[in-house]
Amino acid sequence: MNNEGIESGKERMAEDALARYLGIELRELKPGYARATMEIRPEHLNGVGLTHGGAIFSLADLVFAAASNSHGNVALGLNVNINYLKATKLGETLSAEAKEVHLTAKTGVYRMEVKDSKSEKVAVAEGLVYRKSL
Repeated sequence: MNNEGIESGKERMAEDALARYLGIELRELKPGYARATMEIRPEHLNGVGLTHGGAIFSLADLVFAAASNSHGNVALGLNVNINYLKATKLGETLSAEAKEVHLTAKTGVYRMEVKDSKSEKVAVAEGLVYRKSL
């Protein structure tokens, strides 16, 4: 685990066009860990005025990608399972963390939590990546 992996991970996340469009900001990146935030804007809302599940998923997916790519290998998502726990609305700022649970030469498992500004859980997710060889 070295700074090369962190720097390449930051560069990859900076190139993530969807994250930029959604206003997701990567706040912290360490080997096997990432934290990001997203303020809920009108374009993040669903038809009933609540935060769209796809916006929440995208925030969780960004920290998943950042954490899993933090070792320098290209890591590609194989599966993500998400559970939505609480609705949020316009103006809320969500934060997400991804933590590495298990790492091998070829795979990695990560747990993601999305929380609101009161630190209440909005969603929890788990993801599996395939790690390409360096």
